[in-house]
Amino acid sequence: MEFPSPLAHGQLVSRYKRFFADVVLDDGTAITAHCPNPGAMLGLNTPGLGAWVSRSDDPRRKLAHTLELVEVDGGLVGINTIKPHVTN
Repeated sequence: MEFPSPLAHGQLVSRYKRFFADVVLDDGTAITAHCPNPGAMLGLNTPGLGAWVSRSDDPRRKLAHTLELVEVDGGLVGINTIKPHVTN
């Protein structure tokens, strides 16, 4: 899967109000990312899971980061419903 910019890795802290996810990046920076998946995401919203976020420099966005992938059971799960699923 291709992303417009490199992804940053961190740990999921919490997901709330369906569209927000708090993540602590590996460098210690705490951010709030847009979560583009309004579903329950059962098993993918556990605090401590690895999380990958993209960043946008668009000044019109309220949140600069978007939650793209979550690490679970040794794999990566794409949670951004806007991105197509790609298999190799």
